[in-house]
Amino acid sequence: MDSLKDITVLSLEQATVLPYLTYRMAQDGVRVIRLEHPVYGDPNRMIGENVLGEERMNAYFLCINAGKQALTLNLADPSGQELFHGLIRELDVDIFATNQLPRNYGKLGIGYDALRAVKPDIIWLGVTGFGPDSNEAAYDPILQARSGLMEMTGEPDGDPQVLGIPLPDMGTSEHSYGLLMKALYHRAVTGEGTRIDMSMFESSVSWLTVPITLSTLLDREMTRRGNTHEFFCPVSVYPTSDGFVYLAVGNDRQWKSLVALEGFRSLDRPGYEKNAGRIADVENLNREISAITKGYSSEALIEQLKSITLPASKIKRISEVVADPLVERRLMRAADPATGTVVTLAPPPNMTPFVEAGGRELSFPPRFGEHNEEIYGRALGVSEKRLAELKEKGII
Repeated sequence: MDSLKDITVLSLEQATVLPYLTYRMAQDGVRVIRLEHPVYGDPNRMIGENVLGEERMNAYFLCINAGKQALTLNLADPSGQELFHGLIRELDVDIFATNQLPRNYGKLGIGYDALRAVKPDIIWLGVTGFGPDSNEAAYDPILQARSGLMEMTGEPDGDPQVLGIPLPDMGTSEHSYGLLMKALYHRAVTGEGTRIDMSMFESSVSWLTVPITLSTLLDREMTRRGNTHEFFCPVSVYPTSDGFVYLAVGNDRQWKSLVALEGFRSLDRPGYEKNAGRIADVENLNREISAITKGYSSEALIEQLKSITLPASKIKRISEVVADPLVERRLMRAADPATGTVVTLAPPPNMTPFVEAGGRELSFPPRFGEHNEEIYGRALGVSEKRLAELKEKGII
């Protein structure tokens, strides 16, 4: 996708949902410029350990902001909006994205109509919690609660749980990524720009494919089931002598192969030959399987299960995931030229030609306003004296 290297994204972003989206685009070679308020900036810059020993570059910020440039700009000031429109024109911005509340679009001069007047073919993305008609604030756990994701997560007799990753944030990023690619194609074919309004709530609810259809079709309350599967058995986490293994039997043939193993032959019973029989006695069956698996180390158990092509995995710690050969060869890195600090970055969902060609290295996450002089000075021709004035007035 070398064509994406000529795309420029200007993103008024903070937190996770937009920064993760533009981080994904940076992995395609897209030029990503993040905009931040000159006083407040992105709150995520202040979260986590201060590994560099400087302000606004804390550990949490470093995870999803490599490969970008950074500007500061006060869009509430008319001079700031003038600079902003200059950026849209002079940088020939293809995509503008924001996760501001809709009520701020007019005040900041960032609405679709305002930007289309500056650049008619611009692709505009507004990410909101609950759509363009709502100004309700939304954090990821709130969206998990309201969308039903928490109701579907946890043990049956336990409290609802948040997911281990912020799916409303990152899921919305992925959905937005697809819509932007579609908008770029539409523009390439027709020459027209696009307005995209992306609701994090709608994105989150869209993952509830089975729960929504079955709850309405069968008039049945769908809820969390822990590590088991509602329709297949045995599918769960089982203890070993040194950890846990997830085992998934997806059909009766796989079950027959499992109970043919020496350690599992005691489970070869007529009542368990069919999945329906196993599901009907899931608690007892899982208890018996757990008693068997405790006699194996995780490695020995997985070796046996792999010998019969049965899907299984050790429940790995993150340090073990990083060391997995399939992961290690895809990890990315970003080195700070100022301090020498190197951060390891999660691999892209699919290795991009841009990342591969760059040796899996991205530029270090940008410091607060790091590219002000370079971009405002070089692209917009703003003099050093004028930049100093703008900084003094709190516009940049």
